[in-house]
Formats: sequence, C-alpha cells, structure tokens
Amino acid sequence: MLENYNKKDALYHYRGDTCLNCYLPLEKSDNYCPNCGQRNSTKKLNFGDFFVEFFSGLFNYDSRFQRTLRVLLFRPGKISKDYVNGKRMRYANPFRFYLSASIIFFLIAGISDKFEGVNFAEQQAGIEEGVIQVQNDSILRKELNEIPAFKKNNIEMDSIVKNIPKRQQAEEKSYKDVYLTQQELDTMNFFNKNGNKLQIFYKYYKETKLGKAEEAIADLNYENTKWNVWLYHKAMKFDLFYNNPQLFVDYFVNKLPFIIFFYLPVFALFIWLIYIRRPFNYMEHLIFAFHVQTMLFVLYIIAYSIDNVFKTDWGFTTANFLFVFYLYKAMRYFYGQGRVKTILKFILLNIIFFILATIATIVAVIVSFSIF
Repeated sequence: MLENYNKKDALYHYRGDTCLNCYLPLEKSDNYCPNCGQRNSTKKLNFGDFFVEFFSGLFNYDSRFQRTLRVLLFRPGKISKDYVNGKRMRYANPFRFYLSASIIFFLIAGISDKFEGVNFAEQQAGIEEGVIQVQNDSILRKELNEIPAFKKNNIEMDSIVKNIPKRQQAEEKSYKDVYLTQQELDTMNFFNKNGNKLQIFYKYYKETKLGKAEEAIADLNYENTKWNVWLYHKAMKFDLFYNNPQLFVDYFVNKLPFIIFFYLPVFALFIWLIYIRRPFNYMEHLIFAFHVQTMLFVLYIIAYSIDNVFKTDWGFTTANFLFVFYLYKAMRYFYGQGRVKTILKFILLNIIFFILATIATIVAVIVSFSIF
C-alpha cells in the first residue's frame, strides 16, 4: 500500500527495499508489504516495540471478539451470512471461536456444584439397604401394594422383591462360575469371545485384585497376547469406574469439546442434504453449524454463571428455550426461506440432531473408555 510520507519522519529511515519476511522488492513509500502484510521496517526490535505490538494485536483480537459475540447474540444467522459473503476480517474465525466458547463452557460446568458431594458408593449402599428392608418387612410390602399406581396395573411388591436376590446372586458369581477355556472361546465369534473374556477378566480381578495382567492371564490359562493384556487392563478400569463413576464422567466431559468438534461436520452434511437446492456449498453449511453450536455454548456459559451465582436451576432451562427460538430465527435469516418451510426443516433437523447426538455419545463413550 502506498502512502504519503515525510523524509524527516524517523520511521522512514528504517524502511527497507525488500520485505524481510517474503523478500518482495519494496518502495520506500511502502509502509506494509503488499504480499504478506508485514510492516516495512529494518529497525531492531526493542522491548517498547514488542510491548506495543503485543497489545495492539491483543486489542485488535478483542475488537473482533466483541463484534463477533455481539452479532452472534443479537442477530441470529447474520454472522454466518456475512462470513460466507466474504465479510470475514471483522469477525473471529468460526472454528477458533467455537473451541474458545466450548472450552470456557466446560471449565465453568466443571466447577459447578451439581455433582459436588455426590457419593455414588453411598447411594448404592442406601439402595441395597432399602431393598433388604422391603424384603424383611411384610407390613411395609403390604403398604406399598396399596399404592394406586401398583393397584391399577396389578403389580405386587412381593413379585418384584422376590426377583432381587436372584439378580444380586448373579452379580456375586465367582469368575469360576463363568469361566471358559481357551478352546471353548476359540469356537465363538469375535464379539461373543471377547465379551465372555472381558466378563471373566472383570470377575477375576474383582476377586483377586491382581494388577499384573500377564500373571492373571497365565493363571487363567489364556494366551499371553497384547490383546488379552489390553482387555484385562480394561476390566480393571471398568472395576475402577464402577466404584468411582465420577472419574469417568470427569474424563468424558473434558473430551466433549473435541468430540462435538468432529461431530458437527457430520451434522453439517445432513444440513446440506436438507438444503440441497439452496446455493450453499458444504463448507458454508459447516460454518453455520459451528456458529449455531457456539451460540449454544455462549447461552450455557451465561446460564451456568447465573445458576452458580444465584443458586438456581432456571438459567439452564431458560437457555434451552432461548436456543430453540434462536435456531429457528438463524435458519430463517441464513437460508432465506418462508416460515412453513423453515419450521418443517427445523423439526426435521432437530430429529436428526438428537439421533446423531445419541449415536455420537455411544461411540464417544466406547472410544473414551478404550483409550483411557
């Protein structure tokens, strides 16, 4: 870019004839390189320059961040439409903005007191104690039988209680009761073979607490393969999670931002199929999906903050209702269709979203457990 300059200006004396970054020939009047955008200066870097450059970049980012957040909050769909129409310098990158919002949300959700003080082991013990009490108290069972819902459906408490010991006994089986030899396992298909093997490893570890996989596999007379060692370690982890489920919950929640990041491209594919007649390519649908998901995280950040400060639970519910309305308005503005078409596609997209979310959650839980 050419600009007027004063030869007495101190900065003029530091302008070079070549860009130090991309080596493009420059004129003395070039303040910035027209190729890479770097300032045309040969001045040695000092602390003051570094300080100014750092805060200049910071405030420029903040300006884009504030504008992006403001438009995202109050103009549903506009930021996506501006971005695909080429107005990009004024907004933060949608993918970086999504990651920033999601990480902040999960950090806030992590310090929420929703699970604080919950002892799953104590809850399980309390349930078992209640079951035993019902089993031993015939008067209590008679009173429970008088509950209208039970009487209406001809349900008797005795018929429920008498089956509980059988389930408890099944859980307390020794690994020897379910043990299968290597030859018996080899006759099964892949899923049955490894399912039975995992059950045997779990019960064996629960009884023996033997943490060395190789010794356990040798004691069970199984092949000492890497796969068997891996399965035994997973059985140990399952026992750990069974007794301390919050460990796995915390681990899984920490991975959710990245799981959703890889889930959204699949969701964007279905948006593209629904709006296949509209003049948008796949990447433009993907940008819309990221902006909408980012808005959900922003609403949840505000909701969690309100709930944590005021010790309420209405903030999260309000955020969900606001997001439903926001999504409809964003679809209407971005795709430019009428109310009826937008509502029908809105309903269809939500059905697809929940189906995909269920599948993604199941896959994510399995993968998370496998790599933990």
